[in-house]
Amino acid sequence: MSVDGTVAAPAATPARPIKNELLAQRVRSARIFLVPMIVALLIVAGWPLLRSIYFSFTDASLTNLYDHEWVGFANYLNWRTLESGRTIFRGTLVDPGWWNAVWNTVRFAVISVSLEAVFGMIVALVLNAEFRGRGIVRAAILIPWAIPTIVSARMWGWMLNDQFGILNDLFLRLGLISEKIAWTANAETAMTAVLIVDIWKTTPFMALLILAGLQMIPKDIYEAADIDGVHPVKQFFRITLPLVRPALMVAIIFRILDAMRIFDLIYVLTPNSSATETMSIVSRENLIEFDNFAYGSAQSTLLFLIIAAMTILYIWLGRVRLDGGDR
Repeated sequence: MSVDGTVAAPAATPARPIKNELLAQRVRSARIFLVPMIVALLIVAGWPLLRSIYFSFTDASLTNLYDHEWVGFANYLNWRTLESGRTIFRGTLVDPGWWNAVWNTVRFAVISVSLEAVFGMIVALVLNAEFRGRGIVRAAILIPWAIPTIVSARMWGWMLNDQFGILNDLFLRLGLISEKIAWTANAETAMTAVLIVDIWKTTPFMALLILAGLQMIPKDIYEAADIDGVHPVKQFFRITLPLVRPALMVAIIFRILDAMRIFDLIYVLTPNSSATETMSIVSRENLIEFDNFAYGSAQSTLLFLIIAAMTILYIWLGRVRLDGGDR
């Protein structure tokens, strides 16, 4: 009580220290919950990756996996392979199978991701519109993505069969082809067959991520554009595409990672085909079938470095942060 008889108000409790303490507790709790995941990743992914990098600097094979010698960068500088596949280029051993696999991988990644981005955007725009039965259509469109890759490859293998495949029969009836085509056995059509199956399977994944970005756009923007008489095409390029760009770039990054390390689809659909042989396929052949473990480890390490470099470069060029915002 003051001198004049009035009661003084109690001192306000500082809110900032309490807020900072709550924030610190949340950070500690988040770190505790992340520890099991980090430990699991180190065991499942980190340790095998480090071992593969280590073996790439040795002459290890499946027969002398624990009795090998250190050879440094020989596996990276001398492109070694089987005797039948060796060629001499300016005094250096060159592996034509590896460079063919690099070209196939890059071509597959560029074509598949580009088409999936276009088709995914179209599907997402359709699913974002309001119409009766939209929920059922959204659920049905995810079925190809939910099917395991091995099952999809086997299913499409039967459909693309040159003797009793349904696609050849359909194309013959429509007059699109004059004779049956061995889609997966022919070197000229094998990559096309792989691209068809991959685009069919993973376009729903691209559409799902883009749809999530579309639903974050306020509808008031489109209402204002309609009032101003903006054409729908201009609305797409001036409003939709810029605002959905972060989600689209994240989807493209994820798909590039998957496309660059494609293995199971090609291994099942077009086995032993040089037209579709990718870096993962060649690495597996050297690791297991050719008993050239060190060289296969070097190829796997190069694939890892290429994927990491492409991802970092894409993020830097797109100026995308982890939260999807611009720098």
